[in-house]
Amino acid sequence: MVHRQFVYRQLLSTLPQGGILILCVALAVVTHVTIGSLHRSIQTALLNDTKQLHAADMMVGSNAAFAPATVAAVTALQQQGRAELAQVYEFYSMVRTLSPVADASLLAHLKVVEAGYPFYGRVELASGRELHAVLTPGHVIVESRLLQRLGLRLGDPLQIGQTTLTIRDVVLREPDRPVQFFSFGPRVFVALADLPALGLVGQGSRVRYTYLIKIADDGALARTAAELQQAKAEDERVSTFQTAESGVKTFFDNFLFFLNLTSVYTLLLAGIGIQSTLMALTRASEETIATLKTVGATSRFIAGHFILIVCLLGATGTLIGLGLGGLGPSLIAFLWRGLLPLEATPTLSWPTVWESAILGSVMLALFAFLPLYRLRDIKPNVIFRNALIPRSGGLLPATVYAVIGLFFAGMILWRMPNLTLGLAVTGGSLALIGLVTLAAYGVVSVVRRPHIRHLALRLAIKGLGRPGNATKAMIITLTVSLSVLFSLYWVELNLNARFIQAYPDDAPNVFLLDIQPSQLKAIKGILGEGPKFYPVVSARVRSLEGEPLDREAQRRRRGDNLAREFSLTYRHELLVDEALSQGEALFREDWDEPQVSVMDTVVEMQPMAIGDHITFSVHGIPLRARISSIRTRTEETLRPFFYFVFPEQVLGRAPQNIFTALRVEPSRLSQLQSDLVAQFPNVSVIDVTQTLTAFSKVMRQLSTIARFFTGFSLTAGICILISSMVATRAARIREAVYFKILGATRRFVDHVFALESVIMSGISALLALLLSHLGSWVMTHYVLDIDYRPFIGISVLLLAIAVALVTAVGHLASRAISQHKPAFFLRQHTED
Repeated sequence: MVHRQFVYRQLLSTLPQGGILILCVALAVVTHVTIGSLHRSIQTALLNDTKQLHAADMMVGSNAAFAPATVAAVTALQQQGRAELAQVYEFYSMVRTLSPVADASLLAHLKVVEAGYPFYGRVELASGRELHAVLTPGHVIVESRLLQRLGLRLGDPLQIGQTTLTIRDVVLREPDRPVQFFSFGPRVFVALADLPALGLVGQGSRVRYTYLIKIADDGALARTAAELQQAKAEDERVSTFQTAESGVKTFFDNFLFFLNLTSVYTLLLAGIGIQSTLMALTRASEETIATLKTVGATSRFIAGHFILIVCLLGATGTLIGLGLGGLGPSLIAFLWRGLLPLEATPTLSWPTVWESAILGSVMLALFAFLPLYRLRDIKPNVIFRNALIPRSGGLLPATVYAVIGLFFAGMILWRMPNLTLGLAVTGGSLALIGLVTLAAYGVVSVVRRPHIRHLALRLAIKGLGRPGNATKAMIITLTVSLSVLFSLYWVELNLNARFIQAYPDDAPNVFLLDIQPSQLKAIKGILGEGPKFYPVVSARVRSLEGEPLDREAQRRRRGDNLAREFSLTYRHELLVDEALSQGEALFREDWDEPQVSVMDTVVEMQPMAIGDHITFSVHGIPLRARISSIRTRTEETLRPFFYFVFPEQVLGRAPQNIFTALRVEPSRLSQLQSDLVAQFPNVSVIDVTQTLTAFSKVMRQLSTIARFFTGFSLTAGICILISSMVATRAARIREAVYFKILGATRRFVDHVFALESVIMSGISALLALLLSHLGSWVMTHYVLDIDYRPFIGISVLLLAIAVALVTAVGHLASRAISQHKPAFFLRQHTED
């Protein structure tokens, strides 16, 4: 039978502990609801219909015109009635207005499509009409930002290449467009019938060619893909909607991977906070429990009532978490504004709500078991002798912690996209927690050993080992949460320093692409003799020393790889930021065969040495060259560089285009761009500063999102800090009273407790700083491939902020402790 008065009084008497427990449960639930709802919204809107993400059953793609055998194989499918085809061409080109008042130009991303595109999904237009009804010869469909930047309206003419087309509608979304947070230009749709009139696709043009294929018989998809795989050229790729990587899916899988991991860590930290808080709650009730047992109450009666109390507190926390989680979609929409595609409108997912409620209950049961089981160890003599309650030892605690570990390992495996990655993340998480645990135990052990003359500091260090003090648990949780937050900040700062702040004043800010050799003399006349021009020949590596390149193994490499297409060039001198690391000259005069100089980065991709032979495929023609030298870059700049450099006599006659990089004052850029586009419509003018600005903005937004969700982990760590102080409240009060009896002032007591918080937070922040720098260095060096800067000054500042924050929280939590009067305490605890 439930004794309602007992439950009510216990809830009132343990209100601080109950409030922290409610906060921990609410934190765990709201984290899971928010991230889970975002995940389900994206999955439902974007990732379930993979055919729509690719607009077809099968795709054949190439960066050069398709080989005749590929065209024949694809056309045969159509003629035999086995498939429908739609050709797509994608490339960048300048577009310009024809207004006599304001002549303006802009780099745009052209998508030339054939009737039938898309086979799945729908291109949404502002008018609500169908694409095939609007995109007719002589007309284009554009993004709204093109109209805004050029000051155009529907019905206005737009010059693209060598022809003029009329703007007929505005595109809102297209199903197969990857996530692009920043691009070189807005989208422009052009009908395939207008492609020849543009005059922009020719030999050496940078165009992405694609065949979209809709299979008549779904069961024949694999067989048809295998047929095309046999017929295609080496540099062409055949993929199906099941095997192709979508830009949308890739981005959201990667970012949701991080958020899911953050969610699991927050649950773990909240669970530790629940356990620490319940320890505090049961300690605060020890005398009450001992009194009840003295008058005949059974352990079952007491345990049952405390389980009910925990359930009431847990239910309150769950309801608060679910209520706050209901605000999650609006908050997500605000944080992700401009990043989420239109289809992925965040909504509250009811399956996630039920999952969160169940998850919160399971987590509460796991972490509440040991504190509640400890109630049976409280004996009646506690009320008389103020005895310490022995800790439950043996197999039971180890079993409970093993179950908790398996539960969270299962959570990680459930959240990860595949088992291999899940096992790797689980192992890495255990390694991180293990490393932090060893460091925490080691540092605390070292700190407590030396004899310190300063009395307050010595007493503060002794306080770290106070009975029931969760010092090590607090250091571990604060270190892990601060490490993640610091790491995000270091990566953001390094990216910003590398690509934004480090942009030299004299570095090129404008690139001119797709210059044809016949246009070179005239463009030099416009630009003058200052800029350097770089010929570019597209090619792929076919073999090394006669051994065919293992393309699949190369693609699995992190960072750059030899399986992609490269831009070759020719010249006879080193650039200003290059030096020879191996070899006496760029090319050797005593070799008659074709030679190539390679960058040392290439050697990192695949071991090779001077004298080795590399075979390239240049527009389908094999070119075998001998390595004559190995170059390195003397400084990391934003100037052009090439992995492979040939003598002019080897590549001079190959199909090529030319680009240059130059520095243009912003005030002159618009006029120069207009002059170039008017004379050379095929030349693309790219303003790098706009791209860098957009990149910086997106990085800041993604970092804000990551820090927001990671902040839940930090909040959980602070909850553990507060719960630990509440759990050791009696011991702290006893210490404060003894200090005052011995003549200490209230100010001295506050000083001791503040120093204790400073030491603990300082250890946590210092460990987090070291681990975050290590993790960020690995990320920038091996994943982002940029130099790492430690930002010593900012590191010291973050260390001070973290220490000040934790110390302030600790001071507020222990402020009332130093106010206890010795006489009142002694009257309460005088033994008979």
